[in-house]
Amino acid sequence: MNIHSYEKIWLVVAILLIVGFISTVTYGATAVGIDMVSDEGGTVNASALDEDPRFSEPRVEQVGENEYEAYVIAQQFIFRPDPITVPANSTVTFFVTSPDVIHGFEIVGTNANVMVVPGQVTELTVEFDEPGEYGLVCHEYCGAGHHTMEGSVVVQPQDEFTQGGES
Repeated sequence: MNIHSYEKIWLVVAILLIVGFISTVTYGATAVGIDMVSDEGGTVNASALDEDPRFSEPRVEQVGENEYEAYVIAQQFIFRPDPITVPANSTVTFFVTSPDVIHGFEIVGTNANVMVVPGQVTELTVEFDEPGEYGLVCHEYCGAGHHTMEGSVVVQPQDEFTQGGES
């Protein structure tokens, strides 16, 4: 069987593209240092968040030296608390849930970007090094007021935060 030289070229190009695609996907999934969202947050009764000790009062609390936990509720069409105030040079683990519909939770300017599902607790950790204000947006359509669903994460200097700047 004789294969034409153009067919051989196209066959080699196709094989190289397939190998390149598989290599790119493998590299992106393993070597870039991107962590998948933890599923350790568990579940919660979406219709009774006010009875859950984690979400009855949305807040930020210190759990270690420069380590904080933020309990956030995303609901039509607000985030609670808003703003979320944390100190600079800290690591914040966000626990986010929703009582109503699917929402998005994206902290603009960071790699924090997750989907918030009613009844599920989404857990993600973000390091905030510099003081500043980050936008907080919902990126999943959640109803007629979706375009107004925004908030902020305020990162205060450590000395201002410890002097009562905590939300």
